[in-house]
This record gives sequence, structure tokens and C-alpha cells, in this order.
Amino acid sequence: MRRRLCCLAAFVLLTASPPSFPACGASFCSISTDRAIRGNLSQPGAHMDLRYEFIDQDQLRAGSNNIGPDEVTAHHTEIRTVNRNWIVGADYVFDQNWGIRMELPIVSRSHSHIHHHHGEDLLEQWNFSDPGDFRVIGRYRLTPDTPSSNAIGFQFGVKLPTGDHDVTNEQGETAERSLQPGSGTTDAIVGAFYSGFLRTTGTWFAEAVWVSPLAERDNYAPGDRITVNAGFGWPTGEQVAMLLQVNTRWQDRDSGSDAEPDDTGGTFVYLSPGVSMKAGNKTQLYGFIQLPVYQYVNGVQLVADWALVAGASYSF
Repeated sequence: MRRRLCCLAAFVLLTASPPSFPACGASFCSISTDRAIRGNLSQPGAHMDLRYEFIDQDQLRAGSNNIGPDEVTAHHTEIRTVNRNWIVGADYVFDQNWGIRMELPIVSRSHSHIHHHHGEDLLEQWNFSDPGDFRVIGRYRLTPDTPSSNAIGFQFGVKLPTGDHDVTNEQGETAERSLQPGSGTTDAIVGAFYSGFLRTTGTWFAEAVWVSPLAERDNYAPGDRITVNAGFGWPTGEQVAMLLQVNTRWQDRDSGSDAEPDDTGGTFVYLSPGVSMKAGNKTQLYGFIQLPVYQYVNGVQLVADWALVAGASYSF
């Protein structure tokens, strides 16, 4: 039973969703929450995951310091972005070496800022719920599948431009490209992972993922992103496991004539405690709170003081 609970901890410790933190505050969490790179569970089969993220970005930041709206000198002042994202994932294991992961986000986002126009301060708002960009990621495990072996392997995939990138508000104003549910670009995804067991009572993992657009789309390309995550899981009883992750991410500036390179990109470090619980033989529930440890942004951007992730996974 304890070994099975260790596997439950691994289940919700692994694989990343490359996030975005542009000037207006559109965001996905970088917490790892599914089974793509966990240790010794490589039996063929299918798995589904449904994940919810809440990220309220209401704090203006310049560099590594919080600032007030009166300190902004740009043509518009960001006020707030609230992200309520659903991410639907499907994972299929072919054998002990090969597997594939597919994800589709449903982006529910509200954003407001003040546009300074010829001496007037105009409030502009957007509210939308739309599918985002579809991701498909293959993985290959190098190490043998034995109860005591660590897992070492690679990830490789693509993010497709399936999400809208021309959403408008009620006044017909098109949202900034970094706020849109989709980037409009096709992005390459490359990563590596290492995971294993801590004696007989816990699990751990480390991973690095690089995401890079292959070309601009309609005068815009998001900046390259590098995510490095590490985490631990340890059981506290028959059904429950405690989780802890450190999530770090570096993002380059966006590019293109429709981008805002001065106010995009940065370096971020988060501490993410969480818990997982068995709900039957095939279902696992999990939740995390993500807390910022270090946030450095280029220019002026919106950041969040905390974020919430909760979800459920089911094995067929």
C-alpha cells in the first residue's frame, strides 16, 4: 500500500505546462501535475486528467519591485487579469519506453487596463472563454522499467496554433496579442526528466523543458521559455500523500511589430506545496498552492501573489 501511495505522489508530481507571463498578466501555472515522466509506472494504458488553475494577477511590478499605478508612464496602465483555466489532458503509454501526452487548455480570462488617450483615461476590458493552443508531447524512457530503477528520458513535441489570437471586446477592440487565448504560432517543445524513489517512502523528480516558436505569426512571436521544476512526494497514511515543488522559469521577450518586447519576459521562482489523495482504485485528486519566491520582470508587468491548482486524474 505504501508503494502504491508513493506512485500516487509521483502521479501528480510530473510534467509541466509551459506558462506565459506577459505584460497584461495572461498566465498558466508551471506546476507539474500528471504522469508523463513518473518513475516506475510504465504499464500500457490510457489516463485522463482534468486540471483547474486560478491566477489573480493584480500587482504591478517593475524589475523585482512592486509599484503603484501612478508610477507607470506607458500609454496604458494595467489594472488586473484574472485567469481561470481548465486543462484537459490525455496520456497513453505504449510500452515501458514510449508514451504520448495531449493537452487542450480552455482559457477563461478577464482583463482590464486604463488607456491614456489625448489626455483622457479610458477604461478598457476584455472577458472571454475560449480553447487555447493544443499541445502533443511524445516521450522516450532510457532506463529499464523495474521497481527499484530511476527513470531517465526525453520529451519532444509541438504546440499547435489552434487557439484564437484575434479576440475582441464589446467595443470591437482587439486584445493585446500576449493576452489572447492562443499565440498564433507553432512552437517546438524539447525536454528531459529524471525521477525515482526516496528509499521506500517517497518519490522525487527533476525536469527541464524548452519551448520555442518556429516563426512569427501575424507579426508576433512569444519569447522562448525554459522551465525547470523539481519536486518531492511522501505518504502520510493509506490514502494521502504530501507534495512539494520548486518551479522556476525564464522567459525571453516577445518579438514582432505586434508585440510588446519592453514589457514581456522575466525570471520567476515559486514554491508549491500540495496534497494528493486516492478516490477509488483508478481516481486521484490533487491540489497545490503556488507562492512566489522571486519575480523579476522586464519593464512593467502584472504578477500574482499566489495561485491555485486543483485536479483529478483517472486511469482506464
